[in-house]
Amino acid sequence: MDADTAEAIEPASYTDAPGGHGETGHSDMVYVKVFVLLVVLTAFEVALSYSHIGRAFIPILAVVMVLKFGIVVSYFMHLRYERTSAFGRLFMTGLFLAIVVYIAMLTTFRVWSS
Repeated sequence: MDADTAEAIEPASYTDAPGGHGETGHSDMVYVKVFVLLVVLTAFEVALSYSHIGRAFIPILAVVMVLKFGIVVSYFMHLRYERTSAFGRLFMTGLFLAIVVYIAMLTTFRVWSS
């Protein structure tokens, strides 16, 4: 086997991408920024739990939940950089099912009528 064939068979290493920072070419600073954003969103959720905003509480928390889910899946699970969307569809299906179950649970406890 010659050198060209060996290179074609062996997969490229993770650091062979432009910039040497993995497949995407981004730095670790991106992860730090995403972490800070997630901390800010979590602090917002905690502060919201101490406020008395009435009926808007659950929808606002649901929007923040979906936003945080999207950020975590996109960056920390690297789905933002996937070539196929099969994994993205899988996670979005799970998110949809979780929301449906949550709404069913809230309906069971008659949260909407209070």
